[in-house]
Amino acid sequence: MGVALLGVILWLVVNPASYEEIFTKVENTGAEAGLDYSAEAVTEAEAGARLAVEVLEELEVKGRAPKTGYKREEFYGGWPTVDGCNLRQRILKRELGDTAVLDGCTVVAGEFDEPYTGQHVVLKDKIEVAKIQIDHVVALSDAWQKGARYQDYETRNKLATDPLNLLAVDGKANQGKSDGDAATWLPPNKKFRCQYVARQVSVKYKYGLWVTEAEKEAISRVLQNCPNEPAVGV
Repeated sequence: MGVALLGVILWLVVNPASYEEIFTKVENTGAEAGLDYSAEAVTEAEAGARLAVEVLEELEVKGRAPKTGYKREEFYGGWPTVDGCNLRQRILKRELGDTAVLDGCTVVAGEFDEPYTGQHVVLKDKIEVAKIQIDHVVALSDAWQKGARYQDYETRNKLATDPLNLLAVDGKANQGKSDGDAATWLPPNKKFRCQYVARQVSVKYKYGLWVTEAEKEAISRVLQNCPNEPAVGV
């Protein structure tokens, strides 16, 4: 056994509480894990509009707080009713536009360009519509660990039900995202990546949430492909 290694072991015996700090496992994410940051610029900011790259620089950068205490009920108990219709149906109608076929408030058919995969999706009946999920662009678990846990319920509820933070997306793609941030997951559809991270930045700015160093770097690398991508709703 080497003298250096023996010295470390003896030091740990004397200072056992330091074990976790010295030998903390670091998980590879982003570029180290092979995440592709390429994107295609498809939108341009109007004159006077705030750019996502500018808003990103205004976000606080901190480490991720513990997930302890997180549950969806800390944000909302289900989709609320908005002007007589369920919010899920409102978002579906927004995305499907004029193609949406309604049974009262319920969307039963329609078609749209699904943003995460880039595929044109035709929904022929309720069964196919049910496969579409409403995603929180900034995942609630991620929000919880980056500031929302310290906010009151009213603010968290607004975050969870704000149309700015909601998109109708392919269920499988959404499951792949899980509660990841931009450092661990980006939409496979490169034409939507700029809009996606711009919306994340906008939501975090609007609700006073922070980003991690890895997350900020990931967003910056995407926005290098589209420096004129506008922020949304800020």
